[in-house]
Amino acid sequence: MTDIVEKLYRTGDLTNEEFSALIKTDDESAAELLKKYADETRRKYYGKKVFLRGLIEISSYCKNDCLYCGIRRSNKSAERYRLSREDILSCCKNGYELGFRTFVMQGGEDSFFTDEIMADIISEIRRSYPDCAITLSLGERSRESYKLFKEAGADRYLLRHEAASPELYSRLHPAELSLENRKECLFALRELGYQVGAGFMVGAPFQTVDHIICDLRFLQQLQPQMIGIGPFIPHHNTPFAEEKGGTLELTLRLLGILRLMFPRVLLPATTALGTIAPNGRELGLMTGCNVVMPNLSPVMVRKKYDLYDNKICTGEEAAECRGCLQRRIESAGYEIASERGDCVSFHNA
Repeated sequence: MTDIVEKLYRTGDLTNEEFSALIKTDDESAAELLKKYADETRRKYYGKKVFLRGLIEISSYCKNDCLYCGIRRSNKSAERYRLSREDILSCCKNGYELGFRTFVMQGGEDSFFTDEIMADIISEIRRSYPDCAITLSLGERSRESYKLFKEAGADRYLLRHEAASPELYSRLHPAELSLENRKECLFALRELGYQVGAGFMVGAPFQTVDHIICDLRFLQQLQPQMIGIGPFIPHHNTPFAEEKGGTLELTLRLLGILRLMFPRVLLPATTALGTIAPNGRELGLMTGCNVVMPNLSPVMVRKKYDLYDNKICTGEEAAECRGCLQRRIESAGYEIASERGDCVSFHNA
């Protein structure tokens, strides 16, 4: 199995059979070698730098009914909120003072945030913080919307494809959502000049090794600047409440594989990874990750952005969150970089 890891390190690719064997293996020597090469590769391009992204969860309203998500439309128990323009700008001000140079506005697909409202907010953040990157994670929109946001000052867009297999995608989503449209959005974002982030859930219900290989092949086709993966964690008020969820071991293995496939990619150690294991994010950093996303949202709304059960950091102020993460990052042997943190292969400063 170590021969397969060596080949992946050397060439950045494997056959489907080799990927299958590596994804399935519990060979500890292969896991250690994968971790070593993943860390070596991220250090080659990024050194010890870990980039902070200030996450602002702007709305827990969502028109969609994805079967895995705690803020799905059908969850009548979900506590809904949306931040005002002033709330969002206040989060940015607080984040800037704490050293954040990227703001990520994330939310459910909430029709309240029209193109005009979002463009106004983006323009104001761009005017106030010209040295910062603005990232959006607002789901599927029209090409015209994406173009307007880009012109207003947005730099990056995160849109997990969730599952590149049409069969699996259809089992995780309601009939009105299609993988074809999701992919069209991602390619439109690339064409418009965004730095694009895609990704998938690890251990999603019905997911097989072949589905994961399909995800890897789609990412090769898309060539995103950012890849976000994290373990699936069930939410108690969804149809998948009784599912097992993704494991730490498989998530780390896939992070290592992704780092070797995409040496320059921005790869987050996600909150979900820190939720399933106390040292999950540190282990992610040691297996090729180079981004963390502390929460800048007001404490009063954090528990309401309830995508999955037992989410960490819902009660901390932004400063506490940042301080805690800084200590964790340094304890793992890395350092926080107070900069925008663009992908080294993507020149869009």
